Amino acid sequence: MKMNIYNSLLEKKRNAQKSFVVLIDPDGVTASSLEKLIQLSLKTKVDYFFVGGSLVISNHLDEVVQQIKASCDIPVILFPGSPSQVSKYADALLYLSLISGRNPELLIGQHVVSAPFVKKSGLEIMPTGYIVVDGGAPTTVSYISNASPIPADKNEIAMCTALAGEMLGMKLIYMDAGSGAKTPITESMIQSVAQNVEAPLIIGGGITDPEKAYLNCKAGADVIVIGNAIEKDPSLILEMSQAIHTSSAKVNI
Repeated sequence: MKMNIYNSLLEKKRNAQKSFVVLIDPDGVTASSLEKLIQLSLKTKVDYFFVGGSLVISNHLDEVVQQIKASCDIPVILFPGSPSQVSKYADALLYLSLISGRNPELLIGQHVVSAPFVKKSGLEIMPTGYIVVDGGAPTTVSYISNASPIPADKNEIAMCTALAGEMLGMKLIYMDAGSGAKTPITESMIQSVAQNVEAPLIIGGGITDPEKAYLNCKAGADVIVIGNAIEKDPSLILEMSQAIHTSSAKVNI
């Protein structure tokens, strides 16, 4: 099994280097807007693209991934909201298990169905413990999963959930307040989890300004994912990238 991207994430974590991810919803881009986003991402040194979402209703997934791969060498990692969101043209796939909920379908059921197709895809598969945290607004993932998010002030529940996921074999931990979150995950919750797990920690949802991205990194996040904020204002990419990568430099001093 390929482990190139996972190993790069581990290496960055060992060296306290933070990564900046731009999340692309195939339903939210056109060929021209995607090309502009790709070129801007190259200039601002975006580390990875996540492609996918909770509800992808178009059939543009392959087209989006192929356009990215044809235009740049930034790795493309699938962030699937359902078993159908698999593209052989990507580099890797987050094999998400919703460990914060109690829906057996999203914990293991859909994985049983998708496993043969995922295996045949040839993608690098990264088992990921997915933790949804209350962001102050209903999210698509909470609705579809029929699962309640972890309360925003329950740091110990988030920490124990992440720790259990790691001990069950999850290679990555992804904490997400959800698309359009009013309140992002607190630094205290991030710190509580980061201090207790060794797996690279991904943080997303509701991060709309560079200062919050920087503070998340200082609290222990290894990867920052920005989606909605950049869809609304693509120029934010430069400031976000500077904040995230500057936090790496200061950690190493």
